Amino acid sequence: MPLDDVHPDLRLATRLIPGQLAVGRFTLPFARIAFKALRPIGNRHAEVMDLSSNVKVRLFRPPNSAVRSAALLWIHGGGYVLGAAIQDDTMCRRLSDRLGITVVSVDYRLAPEHPYPAALHDCYDALTWLAALPEIDPTRIAIGGMSAGGGLAAALAILARDRGEVTPAFQLLTYPMLDDRTEPGSEPGRYRVWNPRSNHFGWQSYLGEADPAVAVPARQVDLSRLAPAWIGVGTHDLFHDEGIAYARRLEEAGVPCQLELVPGAFHGFDQVVRRAPVTRAFFDAQCASLRTALGVSSA
Repeated sequence: MPLDDVHPDLRLATRLIPGQLAVGRFTLPFARIAFKALRPIGNRHAEVMDLSSNVKVRLFRPPNSAVRSAALLWIHGGGYVLGAAIQDDTMCRRLSDRLGITVVSVDYRLAPEHPYPAALHDCYDALTWLAALPEIDPTRIAIGGMSAGGGLAAALAILARDRGEVTPAFQLLTYPMLDDRTEPGSEPGRYRVWNPRSNHFGWQSYLGEADPAVAVPARQVDLSRLAPAWIGVGTHDLFHDEGIAYARRLEEAGVPCQLELVPGAFHGFDQVVRRAPVTRAFFDAQCASLRTALGVSSA
């Protein structure tokens, strides 16, 4: 990949991260082992709760917990086939501390062992549980996630609208995985962390025998009456074009959507280069959008 159009903060990481590795049927077990070995140590202040035989959540309360506070339901990434809620403990703790809100992350079931709609239903169960907590204001709950978690958050917003039990106030979609039809651009070698082959396997595993017209957020015909959204994605991300397209469709459906584009950033850049100025700015933008949507001030 030519480095002249990569964000300056990310050029060293771009040199070190291979672009041709793919997660597939035979490599998935090894990818899961590597993913688990490389993920950060969990936050010792997280409260772990079993909601049912299928769903576990990790709960982060704000330092000065107020009655009827705002909340964020967070959904981890991993292409629908990798990962666990614990991997985002540091970020969830930071969001809770900075915004003074409760953050709950979901340990949803993974594909291909548990195809659609297992993960989505797990997230919905966590959302309804969160909304029923006495210390939470159910009118000020955001739903969010990164990568596949962003795709699940988008699908969850649609499911919540259709069921009418809980009404999310906001969607925080961080380089979301929204469209199973995504194809690589003219320079497939530019992608890092998540490439077209992995993407095809992730969607194939997640969908199973499901109808993509029902299961895939970007294939939904009606995007009206959804919660306002924020979509952040880098220009070197496989999901760049589908993120822009989804933002446009939300706006056309009357749903406010703020689009944050990061020039020269690859997929998951903020998880790979955690202390770079571009990562701090990206996190600040997420916090600002949540602060406005949920009506909270800095903690």
